[in-house]
Amino acid sequence: MRSRSALLWAVALVITAAAGTYQERTGPTYPARGVVTLGGQTHAFKLTRSWAAGDQPVEVTMPDPAVQGRLRWRRYPTADQWNLGDMQRDGDVLRAMLPHQPPAGKLEYQVELVRGPERIVIPQTSAVTRFKGEVPAGILAPHIASIFCALLFMTRAGLEALVRGPRLRAFTWAGVVLMVLGGFILGPMVQKAAFGAYWTGIPWGWDLTDNKTLLMGIAWFVAAWRVSTRPQARWSVLLGLVVALGVFLVPHSTWGSEIKWQ
Repeated sequence: MRSRSALLWAVALVITAAAGTYQERTGPTYPARGVVTLGGQTHAFKLTRSWAAGDQPVEVTMPDPAVQGRLRWRRYPTADQWNLGDMQRDGDVLRAMLPHQPPAGKLEYQVELVRGPERIVIPQTSAVTRFKGEVPAGILAPHIASIFCALLFMTRAGLEALVRGPRLRAFTWAGVVLMVLGGFILGPMVQKAAFGAYWTGIPWGWDLTDNKTLLMGIAWFVAAWRVSTRPQARWSVLLGLVVALGVFLVPHSTWGSEIKWQ
């Protein structure tokens, strides 16, 4: 029994870690990355797509002193004219600043690199950055931790349902409690600090992060109620796990808070 429990925990940990990695890499705030070849040399670049305090720096490491850069940007989503500005060299780094925007304001931008007759624009599709208010680490860190711990216990509950284990109710309720803490208490606090509103999902909006949290909450409240009244109602838990994994397959911040400039 101990070896089976250890194996199930290991599987739950792997699934949770995979979900966390997927969320990090597919979200709209994940940096725009790539490589650029200029003057016969190849360089990697990383452009930030989320910013909180003050103007946002845009930096490209380009050791070749013959390379010059310009930054072009405009509000997103709009058909505004592009704003252009020269990038300043600081050692190996070309740097310029994007002007600070109010919370949920977005800018799209590109960097133009020039070396003699060579001209390259990165990224080819504009990077979109979203500005937000500063979220205290004392709120953000436990929010993230509780959300993924909730998924860990939900996954473990689902595996317990598959093997008809004796701790189905305990794992289910642990997942529900952590989900309430991370998604319905700390989550709105993060949203308020970042974008000025506690909740922008149904019935007040279509923020997909809030709405998928609501969907997962409903599924797991039903599962917890079912296993509390009928301890062998394992199909409710399995359905809840399917909903939770589906929710985590949706990139974070999709359809998130956004100023409609026009």
